[in-house]
Amino acid sequence: MTAWATPALDHLVVLADTLAQGAAWCEQTLGVAPGPGGQHPLFGTHNRLLCTASAEFPLSYLEIIAIDPGAVRAHPESAGDQNAVQKRWFDMDDPALRERVRAQGPQLIHWVARVPDIDSAVGRLATLDIDRGDVRAATRMTPRGLLEWKIAVRPDGQRLFDGALPTLIEWGAVHPAASMPQVGVSLQGLRLAHPRAAALRQACAAVGLGAVPVDAGPAALHATLRTPRGVVSLSSDEGVR
Repeated sequence: MTAWATPALDHLVVLADTLAQGAAWCEQTLGVAPGPGGQHPLFGTHNRLLCTASAEFPLSYLEIIAIDPGAVRAHPESAGDQNAVQKRWFDMDDPALRERVRAQGPQLIHWVARVPDIDSAVGRLATLDIDRGDVRAATRMTPRGLLEWKIAVRPDGQRLFDGALPTLIEWGAVHPAASMPQVGVSLQGLRLAHPRAAALRQACAAVGLGAVPVDAGPAALHATLRTPRGVVSLSSDEGVR
């Protein structure tokens, strides 16, 4: 059984206007440069990654993601393209979100949870009338070999619950964080908040994430990290504290 065979937080998602700005934000905010990432041709995005593993959140990492200006995407109605999508994941095509990031800088917008059986998890959400999206297979070549995963993404790219309900991912034989170097950043905690807190708790519990704290209040994610610059709190509603 792999170390990621039980539901758990997989990674935090920080959206940047450009990947260069995201890397600069990481160095300024967390005190370290992010490691390499890769490109996502299906969505026209690219990323850089940073290990945030801790005892409570093993194999967790931070993903800094941005639209790849050089990407060429398949049209969503391309004949025979089973994986083509109309919108980018994580609401990255939402004009209001893009303008906020452009004006305020990179910020925490979402989280991704790994599950051992993504089809089953998506089905359990469907019983709650929550459409988490279609399960899509994806791969990315890395210097250490091929990464393979399945991820649930809606055609409209929506995150759901204003980003507080995680996107679901099921990894293949290799997890990307297993080979990421430790750089002195570790995730200490994640709290969620939403006006529909009871519904969010129920949805998280349905996919095995019932231990994640959920408060009633304005929609937000609050992550606490120990870094070379001390304890840093990232909040989707207020940026960095």
